[in-house]
Amino acid sequence: MTFRTRVTLLTAAAVAVAVVAATVLMYFVLQTQILAQFDQTLVDAAQVSRGDRQGAGGIPGFRPGSLSGRSDVAAQVINANTGTVGRFETDPVTELVTPEAIGVANGTQAAYFFEATLEGYHVRVYVAPLTRGTAIELWRPLDEIDAVLGQTRARLALVAIGGVLLAAALGTVIAGATLRPVRRLTGIVEEVARTRDLSRRVATGSPDELGRLATSFNVMLAELETSLRSQRQLVADASHELRTPLTSLRTNLELLERGQPTDPAERAQVLHELVGQIERLSTLVADLIDLARDSEAPLVVEEVRLDEVVNAALDEMRMRYPHVSFRVDGAPSVVRGVRSRIARAVTNLLDNAGKWSAPGGLVEVTVGSGEVSVRDHGPGVAAEDEPRLFDRFWRAASARQLPGSGLGLAIVKDVAEAHGGQVRFERPEGGGARFRLSFGRP
Repeated sequence: MTFRTRVTLLTAAAVAVAVVAATVLMYFVLQTQILAQFDQTLVDAAQVSRGDRQGAGGIPGFRPGSLSGRSDVAAQVINANTGTVGRFETDPVTELVTPEAIGVANGTQAAYFFEATLEGYHVRVYVAPLTRGTAIELWRPLDEIDAVLGQTRARLALVAIGGVLLAAALGTVIAGATLRPVRRLTGIVEEVARTRDLSRRVATGSPDELGRLATSFNVMLAELETSLRSQRQLVADASHELRTPLTSLRTNLELLERGQPTDPAERAQVLHELVGQIERLSTLVADLIDLARDSEAPLVVEEVRLDEVVNAALDEMRMRYPHVSFRVDGAPSVVRGVRSRIARAVTNLLDNAGKWSAPGGLVEVTVGSGEVSVRDHGPGVAAEDEPRLFDRFWRAASARQLPGSGLGLAIVKDVAEAHGGQVRFERPEGGGARFRLSFGRP
């Protein structure tokens, strides 16, 4: 069953139930009113009977010798002492002399109505006190009332059937109008799936739930389009960055295969370049893996001692850059996150500072309150290069001769934002560069 069919059926069912309920209620209201009017004729006839006993012959409809004063209402008087009919108009009807009717005659029960069948006729009976020890019992056939109610039931049944059919038609129209925006959304989704064109958007003209759904879908398409564009750019940039060291590797390996160069010093230089190019490829691959971690399974989040992570990274940096002095001023600091990713971000900052430090240079590291500050005394960052510091694969012109992939600071930014923090660049007094890496509190 399609969603449109379900909406149609539910709408039709709701309208049909309302129509049927309204017709049933109308019938019972009409039945109550008719019976109330019918009962009133019996009550009026009982009052006429009391007028006969009191000689009130001037009451309209009263005929001397008639207990009820109406030709369509029969009556008889019940004697409480004997339990028999004392007065009657034609023949006494003993089957209507019930214990309850005798109770009305002797004053132990109030006046009441009941229904009975006499000689195949459906009658309604009214019993009311007349004098002390007697009660008047009046009855009238319900054939006309039953006929009217039967006709009313038939007509209301036709109305109900018409209402159900109308409800089905309205349900179809309402479902079509309601689901029209959904059909448009479905069409665009199917077109995007077929053409892979993420630039398509859904028109959002209403502030209701469907309008919000369309807006959310447009936001999702925009995010997917941005993500796809970033992935394509990443692949293109990675291909470009991989091409240079691979070409150099192939050239040097072909030279070595041909026995060139023959000079031992030159041969050693070629081998040294091969090692450097392999290291560059290894660094680039590791950086690309870090950038792809978003698609991996969630890593373990724990409380991490930031000062311990910095000290461990400094041990590695001192071995990598023996000509640079690293000075740390730290206090115990705990952040919450993925230890390996935090360590990678800290290592990238320290590696960047060591790479730009001259021999004998100083790198100052400060740790505390969920933040790591790394300051070098190198040439600093040109003003025109600052806006692109954290872009992927971007490298300043002055960094072309230095090892690196152009992904280090981009990874630092990704790690910081993933942990609810940020990384900021500052220009300290005395030159150089300072980066502040902060994380969310535990």
